[in-house]
Amino acid sequence: MILGVLAFGVLYMRGWLRARDPGEPHPPGYGRLALFMSGLAVVLIALVSPVDILGEQLLFMHMIQHVLLLDIVPILLILGLTKGILRPVTKRLTAIERKAGPLGHPAFAVALYVGSMWIWHIPALYDAALNHVNIHALEHICFGVAGGLYWWHLLSPIRSRLRLGGLGPIVYMTSTKLLVGALGVALAFLPSAIYPFYEHHSHFWGLTAGEDQSIAGLVMALEQSIVMGIALVVLFVQMLNESEREQQRRERYEIVS
Repeated sequence: MILGVLAFGVLYMRGWLRARDPGEPHPPGYGRLALFMSGLAVVLIALVSPVDILGEQLLFMHMIQHVLLLDIVPILLILGLTKGILRPVTKRLTAIERKAGPLGHPAFAVALYVGSMWIWHIPALYDAALNHVNIHALEHICFGVAGGLYWWHLLSPIRSRLRLGGLGPIVYMTSTKLLVGALGVALAFLPSAIYPFYEHHSHFWGLTAGEDQSIAGLVMALEQSIVMGIALVVLFVQMLNESEREQQRRERYEIVS
C-alpha cells in the first residue's frame, strides 16, 4: 500500500513538473500539489494508520474510514489535477469515456456510489469484509472506484461530452447525498445493533454495540450533509459565474455585430 501511494506521488510529481516547464500554458501552482499530496496522505491515514486498526474495534471508526475513501480522497486527488498535468493522457481518457457507453454516464456514477454504500452495509457483507482480508480489500476498492467516478463527473479538469450543465450538478449531488444520508439516519435510529461482528467483540470506549452503530450512522449522515452543503455552495457560485461570463460574451457579440 505504501509503495503504491509513493508510486502515485512520483508519477504526479513528474506530471506537475512537466506542466510547469517554460512555455506551458497555465502551469499548476503549489496549491494543486498540496491538494494531491494531501489526498495521498488521507489514503495512508485511512488504510495504514490507527484508523484501520480502530475500525475493527469500533463501527464508527470503520465508518470514518469509508467516508475518507469515498469522498475526501477523490475530492483532494481530482482537485490536484489540471489539464496540463493530464495532457499526455487526455486523448486516452476521452477514448475510454466514449467506449464506456452508459457506464460513463453520470447516472451510472450515482447508482454505483449509492449502491456501493447500501450494498456493503448489508450485515452479511459488512461482517464478511471484517472477517476476510480479501473481501475487506475489495470493499475498499469499490468505495475508492465509486467515489473517484462520482467526483470525476463534478470536478474533472477535462471537459467531458457528458459533462453536467445547468442545474444538473445540483440534482446530481443532492439526489446522491440524500440517498446515502438516509442510510446513515437509518443506522443511527435502528432500535438494536445489526452487525454481529461488533456485537460479539469486546466493547471499547464504554460504548455498547448499539451506541457505536448510532454514532456510525450519525457520522455517515453528517458527513454527507456537510459535503453536500459545501459542494452546493461551490456549484451555485460556479453557475452564477458561468452565467455572468455567458452574458458578457453575448454583449460583446452584440457590440461587434
